Amino acid sequence: MTDSTGDRLQARNDLAWAIAVGGIAIVLFAALLLFTWHFAATIFLIFAGMLLGVALNAMTDLLGRVVRLPQALRLTIVCLVLAGMLSGVVFLGGTTIAQQATVLSNTIKSQLVNVKTFLESHGVDTGFFDLGSFGAAPPGSQETSAAPAASTPHSLPSASAIASSGGAILGQTFKVLLGTVSAVGNFFIVLFLGLAFAVQPEVYRDGLLFMAPAKHRARATIIIDRIGDTLERWLIAQIITMAAVFFVTWIGLAIIGIQSSFILGIQAGLLAFIPTVGAILGGLIVVLASLSSGWVAALSAFILFLGVHALESYVLTPIIQRQALDIPPATLFAFQILLGVVFGIWGLALALPLMAIAKVMIAHFKTENGSQTIAA
Repeated sequence: MTDSTGDRLQARNDLAWAIAVGGIAIVLFAALLLFTWHFAATIFLIFAGMLLGVALNAMTDLLGRVVRLPQALRLTIVCLVLAGMLSGVVFLGGTTIAQQATVLSNTIKSQLVNVKTFLESHGVDTGFFDLGSFGAAPPGSQETSAAPAASTPHSLPSASAIASSGGAILGQTFKVLLGTVSAVGNFFIVLFLGLAFAVQPEVYRDGLLFMAPAKHRARATIIIDRIGDTLERWLIAQIITMAAVFFVTWIGLAIIGIQSSFILGIQAGLLAFIPTVGAILGGLIVVLASLSSGWVAALSAFILFLGVHALESYVLTPIIQRQALDIPPATLFAFQILLGVVFGIWGLALALPLMAIAKVMIAHFKTENGSQTIAA
């Protein structure tokens, strides 16, 4: 009887302990989700810096296969070469890039207005898309603004009108200035973090391992090394793919005779970093910018986009990317949409490396559990 009572008390204590641990785990998980939601931009910014550090470290290791130099010297060479290439692009093609960017912006705005007019002429309501804000004056705005000017040709604006106009100009200027400072600041933060991670990768690796419990440190070492190796191989493959998309798009559009071919090639190469969604967006921009040169040029640009997409999907990805990372397209696209809706552009751009990390961890635990089952 005493043993039965003791067993019952022990079972109650075990149940209470399990409930308490489960409740604490749920609270901690909810707190982690809340923290991630509020500081998602900062977390993604740090992760982008880590990816840059991994890319620099991967290029440093590739250079080490060619020349036997210390790691710091190889990293310095890689950074100088990248800085030289960027400076060459800016100084040699900076004027061309600026001019083509301006022409491309004006072309896309005018084409969006043409699309709005075409849709409205066929009875499609475009108010939901707010296409009227792209440079087209609202209907009747010229007449309504000309009428007061004709009635009071010599009147000066009132002090309140001047104050409101000045406040609107200052507000827009402040927004543009704040956005520019934020973008430049984010760039330098990512650059600093990438250099810091690349200079001393072993320090940060050992720091991550130190935070793991001692009994799980061997498992954490395997996981971290596999994640680092996977990201390095994927980033090298991604850089090759982006360069190929840039050159093919640039040369193809130049042959077709599309204006802003160089800047369109740059945007296509950069958007190639985002699988599936980036290719669709880049192709849409190319076709939209080609409409100003006529339907033949637009059709040629669309065929070029299909060729570049086929090159990326059926040649580069199977040969290069498949050796680095193998994720089903539907799974990747669904994960991209999910992170894009929840976290915006950061989630959309960094969905693939995040999924690569998750895949490495799942594969490790699945293999480990399978080996334990076979051993049992």
